[in-house]
Amino acid sequence: MFWVAVAGPSGAGKDTLLDAVRAELAGDPRFHFSRRSVTRAATAGGEAHESLSPEAFEAALEAGAFILHWRAHGLCYGIRHAEAPAGRVAVLSLSRAMLLEAAALRPLRVIEVTAPPALLAERLARRGREDATRIEARLAREIRLPEGLHVIQVVNDGPVARGAAALRAALEGVAASCIPRSCVGAGFRP
Repeated sequence: MFWVAVAGPSGAGKDTLLDAVRAELAGDPRFHFSRRSVTRAATAGGEAHESLSPEAFEAALEAGAFILHWRAHGLCYGIRHAEAPAGRVAVLSLSRAMLLEAAALRPLRVIEVTAPPALLAERLARRGREDATRIEARLAREIRLPEGLHVIQVVNDGPVARGAAALRAALEGVAASCIPRSCVGAGFRP
């Protein structure tokens, strides 16, 4: 089945929108919202993730636990094989730098969540995880989306409900395009 990568710059509100849509679609068997493994404390805020020490992450990596993994902003990130199941639309929060690798593994759609630069800076400062120098470095990190990917853009510059509605509509559109209608109407089971 398809993977949907939700990607975009730091501060765009990806985790906030994903949390809202995950709650709305909790009973929908078409979707699996993947949880990342991250070398960040579980109490650091942001996404609900599996918190691993750097040593535990490296051990899991060496054991082949991750279908995708990367490093960014001094942290290690991974998606375990079980978090990207076949037979469902797997919604993955990915680094923009990982999109081509993900597309090489499974059919991929990308939802790019964006916001104006001033709003990105404000959100990063408000979450309080980094000092001004690190925030500036995050904002300066410009990664263009690779050519040839199917990308849907969600501009998250207003209320959470509006951004979540746009993300949900994008996910529903992907599901409609990749899950046979006969399955959806017949109580789709992965």
